[in-house]
Amino acid sequence: MTAPLTLLVLAAGIGSRFGGLKQLEAVGPHGETVMDYAVFDAMQAGFTRVVFVIREDFAPLFKARIGSRYADRVPVAYALQDLHDVPPGFTVPPGRTRPWGTAHAVLAARSLLSGPFAVVNADDFYGRDAYQKVGAHLRQAAPAGSVKAQHCMAGYRIGRTLSAHGGVNRGMCRSAAGWLLSVEEHTDIALDTEGCCRGRRLDGTPVVIAPDALASMNCWGFTPAILPQLVAGFARFLADGGASANAECYIPSVVDQLIQAQAADCRILETDGRWFGVTFPQDKALCVESIRQLVLAGVYPARLWA
Repeated sequence: MTAPLTLLVLAAGIGSRFGGLKQLEAVGPHGETVMDYAVFDAMQAGFTRVVFVIREDFAPLFKARIGSRYADRVPVAYALQDLHDVPPGFTVPPGRTRPWGTAHAVLAARSLLSGPFAVVNADDFYGRDAYQKVGAHLRQAAPAGSVKAQHCMAGYRIGRTLSAHGGVNRGMCRSAAGWLLSVEEHTDIALDTEGCCRGRRLDGTPVVIAPDALASMNCWGFTPAILPQLVAGFARFLADGGASANAECYIPSVVDQLIQAQAADCRILETDGRWFGVTFPQDKALCVESIRQLVLAGVYPARLWA
């Protein structure tokens, strides 16, 4: 019997560049959010359960405005990302107020994840093809404990994922024969006036990136084997100096460590689906127009949850 698939939506971000709760921003013709399209696409791809990772300070608003839409359609659960959820022996440094990043966000839901699951950002539109490919990979993934864990990641060409309104973070990938060889988080990636992608490694080193390079948009498929690996990876992050006011533990960083240690494999699932997101306030207009075009093309109904 195939284990049910869970969609894990990371919605606890503070939206500092957007200037508000971008998770709740309406982009569809009837007030639909990017998350609404994520859940719709995931359900079409065979996912049968949704877990939202949110923050306690906006949990009631989120449940009322977002979670209530799915009550009669798919089982929904919530996990609270708590800044004080750190391994024994570690403490939150003075002045730290922001969440610990995407790896920590997944760990916030660890008690709710017992089978294969996909991870997506609440503010990123990935396209239905990504959910179909990740779901298909998870259905055939080997049971935990039988072989080395085989995770997966939807891969996008970096030049097609940038905002015209500021720099963004992406996990830049090296691959061979469809397998991820390495993934390194980069920050502040943007197109320059000559059409080149420029960004920075986490240590601040500036780099030039080919526009057709593969990037992680934080759309992952994991077996439960990733959970203890994330626990260990987060502890390493804190021990290596991550317990500062702003440092974050990213999923790509942990996955890269696992690959280099030969503790896990990760299949890259290239998708030709269209990506867009709401990193900056000015991005919203493109999201609204993109959704409008998809509705006109018949990809989505005019009212998503009629």
